[in-house]
Amino acid sequence: MENSIKVVSIVGPTASGKTKLSVELAKHFNGEIVSADSMQIYSGMQIATAKPTKAEMDGVPHHMMGFLPPDKTYSVASYVNDASKCIADIHSRGMLPFIVGGTGLYVDSLLNNISFSDDKRDEEYCSRLRKIGEEDGTDRLLDMLSEFDPESAQRLRGGRNIKRIIRAIEFYKTTGKTITEQIKESHNIPSPYSAVKLGLNCRDRQVLYDRINRRVDIMLDEGLLEEAQRVINSELSYTSVKAIGYKELIPYFKGSKSLNDCVEKLKMETRRYAKRQITWFKRDTEINWIYIDEYNSFEEIYSYAKAVIERG
Repeated sequence: MENSIKVVSIVGPTASGKTKLSVELAKHFNGEIVSADSMQIYSGMQIATAKPTKAEMDGVPHHMMGFLPPDKTYSVASYVNDASKCIADIHSRGMLPFIVGGTGLYVDSLLNNISFSDDKRDEEYCSRLRKIGEEDGTDRLLDMLSEFDPESAQRLRGGRNIKRIIRAIEFYKTTGKTITEQIKESHNIPSPYSAVKLGLNCRDRQVLYDRINRRVDIMLDEGLLEEAQRVINSELSYTSVKAIGYKELIPYFKGSKSLNDCVEKLKMETRRYAKRQITWFKRDTEINWIYIDEYNSFEEIYSYAKAVIERG
């Protein structure tokens, strides 16, 4: 599209190597990175969210990371608004914006210019819905949603993300419009971006699962237990306390389960999350997939990704 801003998006499941690849590519293409991770936005949540360290960033500026206190909630609409400003600023300085992360809703909403109206929120109603979800299960909420927005219910059934299901119900209650209608209306507004899309994955799922298991072990070595205890004992938002890496360790802190059992649960939940991420991103036919287990070295992966960006 004429006058559109060129961006590169790098997506994929957790532990697939997005950070290293994006940093190397950003250094080569004179780029800066805009994070698309719904948990890395929070400050003080370094290890569990796999936020890149200063050494890993290697001098490449990273945006949309660690700017929000963990007691605050944050919406997709806020992300699109804030990330768009970052991209415009990066572009205005002659740099190439890289959108990097594993939160599919953030990436899609940003690149496709989908807006979610945030004019009206009903926190009390959301709390009631959360209680229903906790007492009766996610299926009860999905049944409620399907009564007036079966399309959204079907779309959200796979990921079973209770926060998004509650938002879809609350959105209809407060605006009189379904999320499905809102998305369709948003699609009528052209995207300001021309995106080259890269996706990292493993052809052999076990290779990815092994990488995830190793990452969890490294997180524990780096102090995940101490971080989790601090976060859990703080007055934090519902969202941040529910982050993978914290909630699985609660039974250990309460003395009801062994550390080993909780760590195994954490690994399992992270693997499940990765599977949901893959399912989400696989719907986008524009993504150039790089199966990292089919390459002999990082240099080969980097060379291929660089060639895709140069063609795009």
